[in-house]
Amino acid sequence: MSDRQADLERIISRLTPGLKVVLTTHVNADGDGAGSEAALAGWLRRRGLKPVIVNPTPYPESFAFLLDGIPAWTPSDEQGETALREADFFLVLDTAEPSRLGNVHGHLSGREVLTLDHHPPFGPPLGEISVRDPSACATGELIYDLFRLEGTEPTLAEAEALYVAIVTDTGSFRFANTTERTHAIAADLVRIGVDPEAMYRRLYATYTLEGLALTRRALEALVVHDELPVAWISLSPGDMEITGSTKDDLDAIVEYPRRIQGIEIAVLFRGLPDGRTKVSLRSAGEADVAAVARELGGGGHTKAAGALVNQDLASTQEAVLTAIRKVL
Repeated sequence: MSDRQADLERIISRLTPGLKVVLTTHVNADGDGAGSEAALAGWLRRRGLKPVIVNPTPYPESFAFLLDGIPAWTPSDEQGETALREADFFLVLDTAEPSRLGNVHGHLSGREVLTLDHHPPFGPPLGEISVRDPSACATGELIYDLFRLEGTEPTLAEAEALYVAIVTDTGSFRFANTTERTHAIAADLVRIGVDPEAMYRRLYATYTLEGLALTRRALEALVVHDELPVAWISLSPGDMEITGSTKDDLDAIVEYPRRIQGIEIAVLFRGLPDGRTKVSLRSAGEADVAAVARELGGGGHTKAAGALVNQDLASTQEAVLTAIRKVL
């Protein structure tokens, strides 16, 4: 914690009022990336800075309620391109791997970059000031520490964003990264006014008919390996179009193979219209799926990782199973 505090103090010293700041996170932002961005942007705005969010992929609709008026664009938007060009510095959240920043990464060359990430360090630091602390349950915990280090109370909107960051990355406090301090932070956010039941309903308890149709197709495609403790689901490029579903409907699908008795690694393969394949990996045991993802050019946590592979569905499945054999 002392090392974390020293690095966070260095970030605070850089937050001069009036500066334009671009916040960004990894492709296909999850609850931790999106929640951390929303919370930090709100705090920066209150400190007199000018924050905007520019992500390599659109800010997820399922977390848009957290934005509280903060602009969120991609580099392909005119406003996003302008923000990237005019930024005084960048804050990269929930990743420190260049490959995970997609089309945002090229804009960071020669610019001032600060990083806040809780993934295990892999590769050199990304930026001048880099906080990479895998002891944190989520990047949201690091943002919370920024607030407390300066003696600032989060607003209710900021507290909700921090809660979403933490609750999603700990699997609703089920995963091994949940600590005593995780619960203490959550308790403090509830004290501020976060309603756990309302958050649960927003995040987990509402389904669309289109999402259920996609889940049915996914379960019909579930495969269990006849030798390895591995199960997977494959979705073709047309499955989402046929069902009318969106990317938000994909979030829980990989959990179905993960919950099968005896399975150690679960995989969701999603073929994309451009011929590439999106891979989501989950570990139900001791297997390190981040090592699998890195072999494919991706990254993530020991128990949850992913990659975007420049191969079709069949070739990607073969490559993933080869990498999984090495890990198991």
